[in-house]
Amino acid sequence: MSHIAWQINIPPQLRDILKQFTKAAIRTQPKDVLAWSAGETPPVKERLEMPVATQKTDTGLTPGLLRVLNRQLGPKKQVPLSLIEEKWNDLALPKEQFDDMVRIGSFGGDVEWNKFFALCASTLGETISDAMKTVCEILTADPDGGPARIPFQLFKDIYQYLAQIDGEISQQQINEVFSYLKYDVDKQDGYVQPRNFLSPECPKLSAA
Repeated sequence: MSHIAWQINIPPQLRDILKQFTKAAIRTQPKDVLAWSAGETPPVKERLEMPVATQKTDTGLTPGLLRVLNRQLGPKKQVPLSLIEEKWNDLALPKEQFDDMVRIGSFGGDVEWNKFFALCASTLGETISDAMKTVCEILTADPDGGPARIPFQLFKDIYQYLAQIDGEISQQQINEVFSYLKYDVDKQDGYVQPRNFLSPECPKLSAA
């Protein structure tokens, strides 16, 4: 009786591929690894992070995961809601939270990504100031640990939208915030940063 010796050829790149995949899975911490890895290019967070303890509800969304979504969808400006849902599901985020944001934002068809992004940011803190700080930290072109500057017009658009959704912040209060920040913005080449609107002298961003 003859025996055939089977030799398995292991590609030399396999070790590195497995190592990178493992690192990506550890950083991203997907709830469903199989669903997360099923895509051609699984979405990857830039670093490992613990869940945000200050969230109003345990949504599963973290600044790192929101950064992933923004990296995938932000450049498109207008995004089909179905595509947002697909990317949301790729990260195994709670469907209930997605449905809540669709309802609150009255989203359908093509969606302004910055508005959906703003509502996501609002779930990661207790106040609009927290939300705008998260917005700055994710949308900035500054390196991690930097001032987290964003264009003032972008700040105004997102803050105005969140204030509108809040429903208890008057236009007068919004204008007072913008008027106060303009002094700093003029000295910062048209940019605003968290330390400007978190200053005790700045009018409150949230309803009084």
